[in-house]
Amino acid sequence: MSRDLDQRIFVAGHRGMVGSAIVRRLQALGYRDLVTRTRDELDLTDQAAVRAFFAEQQIDQVYLASAKVGGIHANNQYPAEFIYENLMIEANVIHAAHQSGVQRLLFLGSSCIYPKLAEQPMKEDALLTGTLEPTNEPYAIAKIAGIKLCESYNRQYARDYRSVMPTNLYGPNDNFHPENSHVIPALLRRFHEAALNGDEEVVIWGSGTPRREFLHVDDMAAASVHVMELDTQTYQANTQPMLSHINVGTGVDCSIRELAETLAKVTEFGGRLSFDASKPDGAPRKLMDVSRLEAMGWKAGIGLEEGLRSAYRWFLEHRETVRA
Repeated sequence: MSRDLDQRIFVAGHRGMVGSAIVRRLQALGYRDLVTRTRDELDLTDQAAVRAFFAEQQIDQVYLASAKVGGIHANNQYPAEFIYENLMIEANVIHAAHQSGVQRLLFLGSSCIYPKLAEQPMKEDALLTGTLEPTNEPYAIAKIAGIKLCESYNRQYARDYRSVMPTNLYGPNDNFHPENSHVIPALLRRFHEAALNGDEEVVIWGSGTPRREFLHVDDMAAASVHVMELDTQTYQANTQPMLSHINVGTGVDCSIRELAETLAKVTEFGGRLSFDASKPDGAPRKLMDVSRLEAMGWKAGIGLEEGLRSAYRWFLEHRETVRA
């Protein structure tokens, strides 16, 4: 492991769920020189602004956690924004980092890079072996491009740019919008409001049978820093030049029904759960193979119920200002 606490580290996307967790993790480890910028201070889709920022700031390392993200509804509604903004952010940051001499960078992607019908659990070598899920294909294409950008600068310029692909994340600073959020924050908010209103029933989209994997964002941050701190020899020994990304997850999944039952327990909702099977289920299963990451010495430590209770406490403490 390589840890220089005086490294000047830029965390792009520090206000988002993942970026803020990475900042907390770095601070807890004692890193002293963290650089952050809000979107108003630095628009990462603006190539000239990003180039000027890197030229001025003398950055040593980059965590590229900035991205336009959203659930199925948002991806379906705004495909142009999802592909354009994510391509621009990663292209601008990775190229400017290279131009300014940044040797180490960590790019954060998504499990949606894998084919819709990928064999379960999904291994890293499933990338580019089949058709993507249509609903989030533009976002997935952008994330695949980010991986290949990192690999290309590594191959041509001997940079050390790494990529991690998280499973479904949840936790502090999540997006709790009723339509544009992912399944855990959307359901957590609905169960909270149902319990508050004394509702007798909560209706959940789909049959409840699909299985999904969920990772607390604090675990994701810990894994990200772990991967970033690995010495080059260890990282390269466990990856390949053109297959360098690393899955990050728990290696354990649950059904949507089981998730809903746990959320009802956490929020103390005492009514009925019903499932609207006329609504789409999506893929029957999405589970990450995390053996590559475990071989590098890291394993998730936050169980699902523990993590959901933590996320719910954060929601209750911030519900007046939470994104909704």
